[in-house]
Amino acid sequence: MITIAKLRTLGDRTCVRKCALLFHQQAKLALRNQHDRAYLSALAGLFDSAQFQAVLAEDERSRLLTLGRKLGVVQGLDLAVTCDDIHYLLLQALGTDSADWDFIDELGNLDASRRTILNHILVLDRIRSPYNIGSIFRSADSFGIQKIYLIEGCAAVDHSRALKTSRGCTQTVEHEVIGEEAMLERLQALDLPLFALETGGTELDAFAFPSKGVAVIGSEELGVSPALLGASEASLGRLSIVQAGTKGSLNVAVAAGIMMHGWFTA
Repeated sequence: MITIAKLRTLGDRTCVRKCALLFHQQAKLALRNQHDRAYLSALAGLFDSAQFQAVLAEDERSRLLTLGRKLGVVQGLDLAVTCDDIHYLLLQALGTDSADWDFIDELGNLDASRRTILNHILVLDRIRSPYNIGSIFRSADSFGIQKIYLIEGCAAVDHSRALKTSRGCTQTVEHEVIGEEAMLERLQALDLPLFALETGGTELDAFAFPSKGVAVIGSEELGVSPALLGASEASLGRLSIVQAGTKGSLNVAVAAGIMMHGWFTA
């Protein structure tokens, strides 16, 4: 296990994330009475550190200190539950809570080495909602996207709401913020098939997805810009998703996820 001295050298969020993982591990050990009581006490000693103070809000720290005091008096299942309560409280504070089936590296981050990466690139064209940005990153992680280019004007990748919906995937998918003119030049240099997710195009189940290529996803209100749409139509054209409801369009992150899955399984 990582030493307390090493934990004190880590960045604020990395330290808290690693501690969350360690408490999760100790919860499992406590069920078999194999936990390290002294190590748990030392971990709890970090709760007053500047690292934790920088990450946790005052009410979160108050709850954490209460749980920390319980560590010394409970045992068995109660100890396991307390350790797991700490684990999820820390992940909630980080805004990157993970599921039990996520692949995590030794520092508690999503393990990007476990990803299958295809020659699929996304261009996000001025998507304004950080929630949508984060959701698209999460789908991109799952469906093999190699890189995401964000046209200037997109919501910030490091916005708290984007981090919340991405569930850590802004750290696993390569990305770059770029101006539209520079992106058009980059597309010429890449020389890959290009298509736009836009209305009025070929339906998804009939679209000939390229094994290597670039997909452009437009903004929530205005769609793909004229310049990027023109470049797409000069290549593979538009891809559209059939709908049968009362709404005229899908949420952009939902539409992007459907498209990425179709491309991944093509």
